[in-house]
Amino acid sequence: MSAGKIDPMEQFMVEPVLGRHIELFGYDVSFTNSALFMVVVFVLLALFMSGGLKRQLIPGRWQVAAEGAVSFIDNMVNTSIGSGGKKFAPYIFSLFFFILFANLVGVLPLAILPGLHTFAVTSHITVTAVLAFLSFGIVLVVGFWKHGLKFFSLFVPHGTPLWLMWLIPPVELLSFLVRPFSLGLRLFVAMTAGHILLEVFGSFVVQGLNAGGAMGPVVSVLSFVMIVGVSALELLVCAIQAYVFALLTSLYLHDAVHLH
Repeated sequence: MSAGKIDPMEQFMVEPVLGRHIELFGYDVSFTNSALFMVVVFVLLALFMSGGLKRQLIPGRWQVAAEGAVSFIDNMVNTSIGSGGKKFAPYIFSLFFFILFANLVGVLPLAILPGLHTFAVTSHITVTAVLAFLSFGIVLVVGFWKHGLKFFSLFVPHGTPLWLMWLIPPVELLSFLVRPFSLGLRLFVAMTAGHILLEVFGSFVVQGLNAGGAMGPVVSVLSFVMIVGVSALELLVCAIQAYVFALLTSLYLHDAVHLH
């Protein structure tokens, strides 16, 4: 980003890593920065879990952290899904830690190194939408596989008065169909807004230093303080959004497994 130009959307551009597009049978198959950071997230997640596979009698800190992560997801699944939810623990675990690692990698300050810039894959609606519709698809498959057509009773809550049957089922169906959109949009908006805010304050720091005069350094210092504060808040948002996504998926699975 140049000193005289503010372009907070530049950080979200998907570009080929090799600098040029590669086409195969008319399709663009370029290895992009988005794909690169997904690979980075998978590698980091694999390295993190490798610490939990040592099974030492006296576990080290790494193994304790990995076992704690597994226990955390296990408790979430048992609490949110209940009986029959144990089989979904691997999916919830993968979902939570992929989003968490992707969020955290996206806020790494790699831009202080020349030529490097982080890319938050969860700030793209295509990624969050795929995760949301994948979770929604699993809920549908589990619901129809376990209950058949009785799964439609999910849209008729217990105790619904007969005179409200014309209204409640359509409202419940609409609420159910909105779930994947709310899942994907919530994560996308939260991550995008935080990154835009950091980029704007970063540009204020640069422009303040280049402006000179008495107010320039003051604006830069204040903007830098805001960056520190927003970065701390962004770390919290990274964890909360991953937790909310995994928790809502677990609750939706509870509806599919147990209905009402």
